[in-house]
Amino acid sequence: MAELKPERLAAQLAAEPLRPAYLIAGPEALVVLEAADAVRAAARAQGVGEREVYDIEGKSPDWDSVAAAFQAPGLFANRRVVEVRMPGGKPGKDGSEILGEFCANPPSDVVLLVTCAEWSKQHGGKWSEAIQRIGHLVVAWQVKPHELPAWIEGRMRSRGLRADRDAVQRLAERVEGNLLAAAQEIDKLALLSDGETIDLARMESLVSDSARYDVFRLVDAAMNGQAAQVSRMLHGLRAEGDAVPALLGMVAMELQRAAALARVAARGGNLQAEFKAQRIWDSKQAAYTRALKRHDAARWEAFAAEAGRVDRIAKGRPRWGVDPTDAWIALERVLLAVADPRAVQLLG
Repeated sequence: MAELKPERLAAQLAAEPLRPAYLIAGPEALVVLEAADAVRAAARAQGVGEREVYDIEGKSPDWDSVAAAFQAPGLFANRRVVEVRMPGGKPGKDGSEILGEFCANPPSDVVLLVTCAEWSKQHGGKWSEAIQRIGHLVVAWQVKPHELPAWIEGRMRSRGLRADRDAVQRLAERVEGNLLAAAQEIDKLALLSDGETIDLARMESLVSDSARYDVFRLVDAAMNGQAAQVSRMLHGLRAEGDAVPALLGMVAMELQRAAALARVAARGGNLQAEFKAQRIWDSKQAAYTRALKRHDAARWEAFAAEAGRVDRIAKGRPRWGVDPTDAWIALERVLLAVADPRAVQLLG
């Protein structure tokens, strides 16, 4: 059975009785949250009044309690939702067996709802296939930059709003891929709009700059070759009061990962195996592959070393005497060079 798109879930829930199990997973936290809320709302509408929640994470997940919940009768209602929150998306051997046993003979009084924050082809297995057979798999794949305007437009329509193309594009630029920020702005627009189609000028007057300037998207922009985005996000981070040392841990780690991948590629090794060894999910691998084509292994080593120099500048400890370079400028030069080979000359 194919996975069910998040936007189709509500209609599916309205068209049929609750299924025994639902698996909702993916990196778009807002979409996962709203899809899970839709299942909970459908459960309440169908008279399922009890809910039990189990958090499965860490090195010693408590699958025994989940198994016991499947077998125990509900306290206050005939049916109940047993919710398993599994951020990492991998249940391990014990969890796989328990979920598989549940799906093989689902109790009539339990609706299983599993949510995961991470998801890729590596996460699925017999346990997720078993859930699909008796229920639905809903995956909230990350909304790509070119998909965001359509997502915003659809969200606005669902709230009774209309906007022209330029206005939608401006809102997409403002929220920088942050669906939660986009949803909040759209809810605000629903309150402030006068029912007319929103044009660019009206959009600019109503929305705030909610761009999500975070280090994860900063590194993604560099790896994807988006030099202008790198500069814009760095300036935003600096304006928000972030400190360079707070960003460098993630930046240095990603550059070291890329250097390791480049070494493997240079000697003709198994890049897929190295992706797995570096714990780089499927959704991120294309960006790394594109980045590796822009620079050779020696240059990636130089980038990693340059991150160390930026750290020393930021902490006031240059290797040789006084380095007059501003740490923010030094960091920007490194990431611009990663994004665009023409900027390598900025490193000197």
